[in-house]
Amino acid sequence: MTTLGKTAGGLFWMFRYLERSENLARLIEAGLRISLTRGGAAGEEWRSIITTAGLGAAYEETGGDYAAPQVVNFLLRDRSHGCSVLCMIENARDNGRVVRTAITREVWEATNECCIMARRMLARPVREADLPDILAAIRRHSALVRGALHGTMLRNDIYNFARLGTFLERADNSARILDVKYYLLLPSIAHVGSLMDNNQWETVLRSLSALHSFRWLNPGDPKPIDIARFLILDGRFPRSIIFCIRKMHENLHWLEREYGDRLVSQDLARQVLDQIEQASIERIFEGGLHEFLQTFMIGNRQLAEQIERDYRFTG
Repeated sequence: MTTLGKTAGGLFWMFRYLERSENLARLIEAGLRISLTRGGAAGEEWRSIITTAGLGAAYEETGGDYAAPQVVNFLLRDRSHGCSVLCMIENARDNGRVVRTAITREVWEATNECCIMARRMLARPVREADLPDILAAIRRHSALVRGALHGTMLRNDIYNFARLGTFLERADNSARILDVKYYLLLPSIAHVGSLMDNNQWETVLRSLSALHSFRWLNPGDPKPIDIARFLILDGRFPRSIIFCIRKMHENLHWLEREYGDRLVSQDLARQVLDQIEQASIERIFEGGLHEFLQTFMIGNRQLAEQIERDYRFTG
């Protein structure tokens, strides 16, 4: 293989961390928006943000309540749990340094500038008044790294490992947000298909940068089943689950062609894609949206682990 396992792993994780940091910033922004409409119930919204991020146990250990300042600083800049936005951006930069000779100068400079920005803006506790600008800066710098990748990198194995990391993380994030939010906003099966509070459902869509695209295709009040269909099965939206899986399958296909060897991860990606493409939103709801999303997230995690085994990631 032209790319050693350590380099492949560095690229894969560099872009997983970068995508994860941006996703968390988007989630915080959505939490901020909805908390402003909830008044005394805002704490429950911040609790759901912590849950969606998979950091419930770590946050409980801090002994803090679910007030906005504590949650925001825990998610943005706390180093104790290693999963804050700041930690993940630093991890992306560290992996970028390992693979420095495999990426272009533009990609490295954009990554380095992203880390410098994060360290500067998150050097001290974040005030609520500064939060929108900080979150916008995180999204913007993440987009600059992706833009440098698209605009300057050869479409070779290096590029494909980077994109695999991005889409694996993005698919998990879309499934996780939809699963957690759906449970909070739709506690009873009797409400399936009913109209829900617009502000609440807009939070789900905003956290995935999906509101404009969804409204373009679905005018009128949002329905849970339409939102689920859009975020799972609409291949035109770049953060939908099916879009991400198709891209992963494509990246693995090009790796197969480059190395001349079909590995288990290619077959596994095909299986996951077949399951999504053969699904309808009606059958998904009949079998349980939560069960479907949990099954997908397990399969997505297994695919990530198989990629690491197949391409002998190290470190």
